[in-house]
Amino acid sequence: MMLLHLPNGYDATQVRDAMIDTIHTLPAELRRSMTWDRGNEMARHTDITLATDMAIYFCDPHSPWQRGSNENTNGLLRQYFPKGTNLSQHSLEHLTEVAAELNSRPRKTLNWLTPQEKLTLLLS
Repeated sequence: MMLLHLPNGYDATQVRDAMIDTIHTLPAELRRSMTWDRGNEMARHTDITLATDMAIYFCDPHSPWQRGSNENTNGLLRQYFPKGTNLSQHSLEHLTEVAAELNSRPRKTLNWLTPQEKLTLLLS
């Protein structure tokens, strides 16, 4: 999991810029595709695809089961950031700490490995 720091809110341009910067930190073998919901913050998705050469897909409206791992992760994030939390009030350092904690948490879907352990296996 990688969390974006958007201190000035999250319109489509700010999300685009933060996503491009973040995607470029990933190893090339991890930049295959991403699935997103249909939020307005992804209105500039074609810019992201052009800048990163990574396909972006959208799930059908009202179909969270099409993004099961993402929905589960959103639930885990709610333990840190209750619904309605103004995320712009959180520092980059705090977001990095939360991501590190969750990436170190074993997941049933990963056969009880942590996301970090699974990523290390995948890249080795």
